[in-house]
Order: sequence, then structure tokens, then C-alpha cells
Amino acid sequence: MSLYLASASPRRKALLEQLGLSFDVCPVDADESVFEAEVGSCYVERLAKLKANMALDKLRAASDIDASAGRCLYVIGSDTSVVVDGVILGKPLDQNDFSKMMNRLSDSTHEVLTGICVLRYDISTEKVVEESLVVSTDVRFKCLSDSEISAYWHSGEPADKAGGYGIQGLGAVLVSAINGSYSNVVGLPVSELKELLVGMGFDFWGSLATNGPSI
Repeated sequence: MSLYLASASPRRKALLEQLGLSFDVCPVDADESVFEAEVGSCYVERLAKLKANMALDKLRAASDIDASAGRCLYVIGSDTSVVVDGVILGKPLDQNDFSKMMNRLSDSTHEVLTGICVLRYDISTEKVVEESLVVSTDVRFKCLSDSEISAYWHSGEPADKAGGYGIQGLGAVLVSAINGSYSNVVGLPVSELKELLVGMGFDFWGSLATNGPSI
């Protein structure tokens, strides 16, 4: 079996590496525009599916599928967004946009949604099976001062983060509580992903025994 991650995110890559899985990265450049009236759960699931299918198309077009690795390959697509009061927060455009985000999140609870999609591709028959789901985590921010918001922006961390923060980094000091999956907030809900893979026939524990660190 071969496993591919349709993402260039170092955070998602690190989470998969922590599991001891052997995989390859196949990043894609997907249009992440939000459709009119699109709700957060639909948005992240749609993008997860789009990224997974784009990666599989890319692999097939490049003849980059190793038939010797097994009868099937699996492709993981994922997308994470911060949603507050029904509004999807993307990456901050500039410091002013970031400050507005932080003031909106300050002293309140928001939702972090991650869509994950797994494609199972049968190399011999070229049949594709697709499964997807959305995982939600509630995140509570402490009350943020203007000086904290400014200092965090100038740390350089928020610029490329959806919602303007990274819980796995300095952004952790902004968070007072979470309810749900921590890895989901980082960008890939690993427990739910494992169940999705296993349900599609992926030998998760066998892969760990072969590729993972000894216990």
C-alpha cells in the first residue's frame, strides 16, 4: 500500500510522521475561494475532496504510481478553517485585518473545522472509492489586550495561518481551553483519520509495525 498526503503543510506532515506512517507528499494548488452562502462545514469538506482528487489526478498524469508498492494507494486531502459566528476566517491580509480577527476571537469561543477526504485507488482496475468527514473543535480564547495582539503579529507566526493563529506554536498562549481534538486545531484530526483509513481497508497497525519506531 502507498499513502500520499495532498498538502505541503509542514504541520500536517509532522502529524503523520508522529504516527510512524510511511507516506509521500503530493501538494496541489487548489482554489480556496468560498462560495456564496457556503457554510464552514461544507467549505472544508469540499476543499478536502478537491485537494485529494487533484493529487490523484496529478499522480496518474505523471505516471508516478508505483504498482510494486501494492494493489491500492490512498490519498489524503484536508482543509482547516476557523469559523466564528458563522463567518469563515481565512489568513490575515495584513496587520489591520489580523487585529480585527483577534478582537473578534478575544474572550470568546470559536469553532475549528477540518474536512478530511481519503481516496482509495485500485491500481489494476483504476476504481476510486472516496470517503470524507468533518471534525469540529471548540476553542476558547482568553481576553486579549491590544499590546498582546500587536506583539503576536510581529512575532511573524500569524501571517500564514487560517484564523490568524497557530495553537502548536506561540499562539497556544492565546488559548484558555479547547473542547475536542487538539490535532484537529493543528490541521489534521489523526484519530478520525485513522478510523477513516482503516474503514477503507488500510492496514494502519501493520504499517506501523513495518515503518514505525520500535516500542
